[in-house]
Amino acid sequence: MNRVYVCSCFAVTEKQVKEHAEAGACTPRQIASACKAGTDCGSCVRRIQAILGRGNCPRRELLDQGMPALAAEVTEVTETAEVAQLREAA
Repeated sequence: MNRVYVCSCFAVTEKQVKEHAEAGACTPRQIASACKAGTDCGSCVRRIQAILGRGNCPRRELLDQGMPALAAEVTEVTETAEVAQLREAA
């Protein structure tokens, strides 16, 4: 299988960047948070920008609707609701 590396420093492939984008990462900084790509020498940042393009960002759309955009935020909201239910029950 032929792998196309986007980030040589952390061996991040184009496929991985696209998977993170599909999961909601819309900017090079969000990709960096997900897999470190772009955080060492920085030579891959423009390639990451090109992969991300200027298309729709599902994360941005969720934020515009006032909804959590990350799985962690969804968990946090759920936990907060559970805490509120426990407090009401006490």
